Amino acid sequence: MAAPTTGVERGRYRALVWRRQLILLGLGLALVFSLCVDLAIGPARYGLGEVVRALLASDSVSPQVWVVVWEIRMPVALMAVVVGASLSVAGAQMQTILNNPLASPFTLGISAAASFGAALALAFGVALIPAAIAYVVPINAFVMAMLAAFLIHLLSIKRGVTVETIVLLGIALVFTFNALLALVQFLASSQALAAVVFWTMGSLTKATWPKLAITTLALAVVLPVFARRAWALTALRLGEDKAASFGVKVTRLRLETLMMVSLLAAIPVAFVGTIGFIGLVGPHIARMLIGEDQRFFLPASALAGALILSASSVLSKALVPGTIFPIGVVTSLIGIPFFISLILSNARRSW
Repeated sequence: MAAPTTGVERGRYRALVWRRQLILLGLGLALVFSLCVDLAIGPARYGLGEVVRALLASDSVSPQVWVVVWEIRMPVALMAVVVGASLSVAGAQMQTILNNPLASPFTLGISAAASFGAALALAFGVALIPAAIAYVVPINAFVMAMLAAFLIHLLSIKRGVTVETIVLLGIALVFTFNALLALVQFLASSQALAAVVFWTMGSLTKATWPKLAITTLALAVVLPVFARRAWALTALRLGEDKAASFGVKVTRLRLETLMMVSLLAAIPVAFVGTIGFIGLVGPHIARMLIGEDQRFFLPASALAGALILSASSVLSKALVPGTIFPIGVVTSLIGIPFFISLILSNARRSW
């Protein structure tokens, strides 16, 4: 982004930056509120005041409330925040490097590949990395997701391959891995079938502190890398030729971004199952609020995705008291109308 040259331009620029910072602050406050509500809702419901006291001072609440909030609900609530942020950032950068508003880990087949890898372990005990028996399901999901991402990259660097071709390839991968998943379900025993179906619906209920730590570590490693490349990624949104004229190495940037995006998408899916549309909806909300400047778009995407999944976690427990709906079902019901509106709006622009 060019630096403002006059006093009026500098004033407008400072006002724009201030507005964007206020939006980020608002998203952050909304996320904190959603997190507290998520901690309060469950089979045993607590007031927000009681939850806040449990978070700030354990002596002011009963031991039972402290254990429920910190040991049972906190890993699940924080996993919703971290997974939502990871998937949203992954979707945001996929849309950036492919210049396509419909790109996301879910629509490009990475989530479907992870589901197939996990299903192999759940149904038949197949370990793609034999040494990793203790975490065979997440490891299988991670390996298959990375293989799908690598395949997309290999085909994307072939001569004559356009961005539209890559998106179509991703859609083909979605159908391929969904067909393979259906075959696994057909051949699996009834007990294994139930486990596979539950996993593919997506669930935060099996979140643990070690799983949360791994997912958080992946996000903490990737986010600073994207932040350092904010200028290059913003320039890429102007078009490949324009970015190259600014000195951006487009092919290298796209490869490195795709690999990091795959890491961000694969690890959360490996632990919580298939959660769709967060990587599609979160970036678009951030883009409508903030714009394309990656300095603000990146944190806004993370906050928007975290807020959506945290609110979905609340909704999954509030729809029917005493019942927790699979989180992937809730996010899909939220995301499908948004997805349809995106398709229709793109069609109107193309006409």
